[in-house]
Amino acid sequence: MSQARLNTVQCLSPAGLHKMAYKEWGDPANRKVLVCVHGVTRVSDDFDNLARALCDEYRVVCPDIVGRGRSDWLRNPQHYQVPQYVSDMVTLLARVDADIVHWFGTSMGGLIGMGLASLPDNPVRKLVLNDIGPALNPVALQRIGEYIGQELRFQTFDEAVRGIKELIRPFGPHTDDEWRKLAADVLRQNGDGQWIRHYDLRLAVPFKAVTPESAQQAEKMMWMAYDAIACPTLLVRGAESDLVTPEAAQAMTTRGPKAKLVELPGVGHAPTFMHADQINIVKEFLLG
Repeated sequence: MSQARLNTVQCLSPAGLHKMAYKEWGDPANRKVLVCVHGVTRVSDDFDNLARALCDEYRVVCPDIVGRGRSDWLRNPQHYQVPQYVSDMVTLLARVDADIVHWFGTSMGGLIGMGLASLPDNPVRKLVLNDIGPALNPVALQRIGEYIGQELRFQTFDEAVRGIKELIRPFGPHTDDEWRKLAADVLRQNGDGQWIRHYDLRLAVPFKAVTPESAQQAEKMMWMAYDAIACPTLLVRGAESDLVTPEAAQAMTTRGPKAKLVELPGVGHAPTFMHADQINIVKEFLLG
């Protein structure tokens, strides 16, 4: 079953109800589920290649985190934060009714996975963290926070591809067709025919509220969450990543779940796992 099914699930925030869209691959009766969660400005379509490669083994579930892609936007942008996303994932997991849950999280998706996997009686049995961890370079966080809320408008799709490619060049080498897909997945046309970002620009609101003190407290809490994780964990780091430093990655191998570390040369933040060599790393960890 190499074609995705599109579904939605209703979730709850303090401001009311919202729908979260998700793509589902593989046998709908398979209770062994791989959840793949994207980065802060990306969408479920990022995992199309990975899902096709693994849907014979798993039911692969790829959500559009609220505020992105096919999902609703939150009424209160202050809730665009990890605790809300973890809550939505608990609702999603109840919907898909899994016996075994494995988790692949890119950047923000990894933070959500860490939050869930740290909870008592959580269902996560294996965890893949794609270029993310408890300690994040504040300079890189500032860079991400600045571009999240930028309103980009492109007159043509080709112009849009060039613009998005500049933003995500750290993803590493890709073919022209792959760059076009990576751009198309996060773009939509407005009423004037311009190409704009396919997410709520108010995602930037919580970033703008961060202070040095709150960032320090958040890192402390994330390390506490990481140290509470008990399942086998794989950390994949782009060797050129400016978000996860080599020192932070090494620390993750010595505490908490003592993650296995794999570094990918020539890639920054974050590897896309569109290519067979990267997908095989995940296969070996999850199925080995």
